Amino acid sequence: MEKILIVDDDEGLVHFLVRFFSKQGYGVSSCNDGKTALELVDHESFDLILLDYKMPGMNGLDTLKAIRRSQVRTPVIVMTAYGTTDTAIEAMKLGAYDYLLKPFDREELKRLAGDALEVNRLMKDTVSIPGFSTRPPQKGTVRIIGNHRWMQEVYKLIGQVAGKDVTILITGESGTGKELVARAIYHHSHRKDKLFLPVNCAAIPDTLFESELFGHERGAFTGAERTHIGKFERCHGGTLFFDEIGDMSLSTQAKVLRTLQYGEFERLGGTQTIRADVRILAATNKNLEQAVEQGRFREDLYWRLKIIAIHLPPLRERVEDIPALAEYFIGHFNEEFQTSVRHMADGAMERLKSYSWPGNVRELENCIKRAVLLSQGDVILEEHLRIDSQDRRPFQYSSRDQLLASIEGRLDELIPDLLELSSDKIHESILDLVEDALVSKVLKLCGYNQVKAARMLGISRNTLRHRMKKFQIFSSSNQA
Repeated sequence: MEKILIVDDDEGLVHFLVRFFSKQGYGVSSCNDGKTALELVDHESFDLILLDYKMPGMNGLDTLKAIRRSQVRTPVIVMTAYGTTDTAIEAMKLGAYDYLLKPFDREELKRLAGDALEVNRLMKDTVSIPGFSTRPPQKGTVRIIGNHRWMQEVYKLIGQVAGKDVTILITGESGTGKELVARAIYHHSHRKDKLFLPVNCAAIPDTLFESELFGHERGAFTGAERTHIGKFERCHGGTLFFDEIGDMSLSTQAKVLRTLQYGEFERLGGTQTIRADVRILAATNKNLEQAVEQGRFREDLYWRLKIIAIHLPPLRERVEDIPALAEYFIGHFNEEFQTSVRHMADGAMERLKSYSWPGNVRELENCIKRAVLLSQGDVILEEHLRIDSQDRRPFQYSSRDQLLASIEGRLDELIPDLLELSSDKIHESILDLVEDALVSKVLKLCGYNQVKAARMLGISRNTLRHRMKKFQIFSSSNQA
């Protein structure tokens, strides 16, 4: 249960807030002065602190300073009835997550508290990488699973760049774990004690995006009733993660580029230049090079983001990692749902390994979650896996480039074995081995119709016949 601390000398407001958050399932503690708040923070861990600005004795900003000096990363929302721009800016400079003006709207309170709690979860749940530590993972640690050599390359890159303040572009299909990699980089960087803010570029309407990133002044546009501190300013000293950056509009891209180049920006409707020291991590499932060619993404921003690039392979290309992933998810959901599933039946595992997983690791996680809930004993059987037959069709590649990349990856895996075969002189050459397999497969797919097979292979019929004779490929029907 997530815990919230309310610090305010207004007993009526405290009573309301305790009831408000308790009804939503949070554990709530309260006190009416800064000194008591510091004592509570020293002895207990909280997930969110709501702190009044004006209190007797130590005021809210002084209390916030003391909280930050004690290295507590818990998000703090400052509440005030004296909502001046100076108050807001001072609170943000001291490390407040945001501020609320009294009297506040319940929906705004709920939204802001929810956002802050989500940020706290992302910062608190450390992402561990294989080989980074010899100590067993602590409770609340999320692990990236996979021993495939491509994943080993990912771990190596994270280790090389996490501690350096460079911009990183993380690519891969949806569900491959791009956000986990971004969080791993954050947790192993020198900014790990500062804010980690994710921004979903596909979820924020374009009309609001610039305000969310750069903030706005009161009266900057219709409905701007107070100064809003944007994510760049709020994340000063921390890490900003742009998820699905391929969906960012061109106009916003230009302003983000300027901020990356000069480390400064202006709020909407403002004239003051604001400096922000922010590390940028970005992720996308889109082909940004193609988007640049089509004029949908700025080339200068693309190269600014791609100082270091990390690509995550799809799950179908690292099938050998599925057993370890399944075991990890079973353990995780056993703990969450208080179940006692011990292992997975061989038939169920084979079904997992034969599926194409278009939704990648995220889809596998959901599949295991359902299986743990449906299992009546300590074994997951094939019948517990809700993989619809219509979803078991071969994976459909969305582009020629994606197909070629997949083929290239599979060839990388096969080449060591091919070299071993070649050294034993089982075939005269690797090319013969590959050509033999390709011609045989195409002929079989075409029902040994040589005209169709030659057309599919892009060779003449006479060349095909020569290859069939060379590799001793025969058809029982001897079709011409």
